[in-house]
Amino acid sequence: MDNMKAKAAKTEQYDFFAFLSRMRYISRWGLMRSTVPENIQEHSLDVAVIAHALVMIRNTYFNGTLDPSQAALYGIFHDASEIFTGDMPTPVKHFNPNFKRSFHQLEDRARRKLLAMLPPELAREYEPLFFFDDQQEYVQLVKAADKIAALAKCIEEEKSGNLEFRRAGAEHQELLAASPLPEVRYFMEKFLPGYRLSLDELKLG
Repeated sequence: MDNMKAKAAKTEQYDFFAFLSRMRYISRWGLMRSTVPENIQEHSLDVAVIAHALVMIRNTYFNGTLDPSQAALYGIFHDASEIFTGDMPTPVKHFNPNFKRSFHQLEDRARRKLLAMLPPELAREYEPLFFFDDQQEYVQLVKAADKIAALAKCIEEEKSGNLEFRRAGAEHQELLAASPLPEVRYFMEKFLPGYRLSLDELKLG
């Protein structure tokens, strides 16, 4: 009997990481014509890097005490549910309150489906990275990082002469300029201008 249990344990299959690797196949900006396509895997790395930076800025200049590594982890997994739902365009997602609420419920179900692809012990460890709504300071920072990453994408497209992203860029710029978070304003002032420069214009040291 023990041998049978050991054999069964060896043949157990968990597809969590195989599904996560498919984030690269989920395109963003579905309604937009992009010069350079972007997928949610690329976007998630951008968000993780920026969320980490926002916490570093807060801790360095604004007496913060958050964990930048934790913010980065939240950024990595913040769009993982889109493996199943796809990237829903913002105007569609916010079409009406009922649809928005239903879509959030769908996202939660997608996260649960992903977690079910892990051994129960690991699922308990990963669950806080998928459900962190109770960590409001991190939620605010990851949302801000998400918008900064989106604005950077808009800037990249506009630099390529693609006016399709002009309005989206202006809207994200306006939202971020109104942010109450000092670390966001710091990033916008000190680091965002570099995104508008060509390689030859960037300072290399």
